[in-house]
Amino acid sequence: GVSHVLTLVLQELSLLCKTDVNGVGMLYDLLRSQWLQALLKIYECLQHYLGKRPVPVTLQARALNREVIDLLREGPPSGEIKELRRLLRAPHFKAALLSAHDTVAQKDFEPTLPPLPDNIPENEEAMRIVCLVKNNQPLGATIKRHEITGDITVARVIHGGLADRSGLLYAGDKLVEVNGVPVEGLEPEQVINIL
Repeated sequence: GVSHVLTLVLQELSLLCKTDVNGVGMLYDLLRSQWLQALLKIYECLQHYLGKRPVPVTLQARALNREVIDLLREGPPSGEIKELRRLLRAPHFKAALLSAHDTVAQKDFEPTLPPLPDNIPENEEAMRIVCLVKNNQPLGATIKRHEITGDITVARVIHGGLADRSGLLYAGDKLVEVNGVPVEGLEPEQVINIL
């Protein structure tokens, strides 16, 4: 993928970097930067997700069910057809399963982020929105209160943990909000409970 191509480019640039012809050293440093590596990881994860995202075959399973029942009614009577018609007409199948399918199939579950405001000052520091799904596993990072500013920051990222594998959190990152809850003024222990 993209990371493999970047690795090959970095190998080529490392040979040219020794002579620093036309700013190759600066380009080499840029391509090795942590933020670009994290951005590429996110891009590859999104591409992988888009390729494997399940798509419903039909948005109207209940209508298709009615159509199948009508077709079965026209066919020659047999024990199997009667059994299938009985199953397809059962309330738990029609009302619960097919209705739930149609409801889910017609919704868009893609995450949406609010738009950035148009009037961000030039000297405003950049902010990243990070989404990590834990699934009963530890985050793999510790937090602390900054001694001078009082901000809640990432103290360290544990190698091999979820935060490390994601490439999205770094030691020194300031936490502003966790799961929609602002963390300003909270104690690190309170933030850990939210995490």
